[in-house]
Amino acid sequence: MSGAVTICKFVGTISLGLLTGVSTTLTTISLPALLTLPTAINARTTLSYLTSRNKVLSSYLRHITTFTLFSAYLLSPRRFRHPYLLYTSLFTFASGAGVDYAIAVLKDGPNQARMELDLEAQGDDVNGEQVRQTVEKLQFVEQVRTGVAGVAFAMATVGIWGDGA
Repeated sequence: MSGAVTICKFVGTISLGLLTGVSTTLTTISLPALLTLPTAINARTTLSYLTSRNKVLSSYLRHITTFTLFSAYLLSPRRFRHPYLLYTSLFTFASGAGVDYAIAVLKDGPNQARMELDLEAQGDDVNGEQVRQTVEKLQFVEQVRTGVAGVAFAMATVGIWGDGA
């Protein structure tokens, strides 16, 4: 049983590190680069591709991390059941829909989803200012996700180090 717990902790922490790296790269490199593209059509097309791929990859990594760390928490003997596993899996789970919901309630309201749909439906008549606003809002959301995932990764790293696993 101890081997399964160790593997779950290892896989969860590595997946969480990858999730944090993907979110950080998107925030600091990929999204700012979209604003330098020569036309709004290219920027919108690239933004659509980037967001769809990011949603899939981040979702997989988030689910793997949450499942493995929560499984490690449940499989651990009661005496060695450290709450950092539970907290880390909850932070990872919250870095997805939880961040979207919090930002929608606090900042954007229901307008963000409508704005992205309007941007998709424009066809060849793309307004560059709308693309820029969408990129900047997505960049803010990813910065928040990076922060939440980074805190979870730090907890997982310190927790595994403390476990000696």
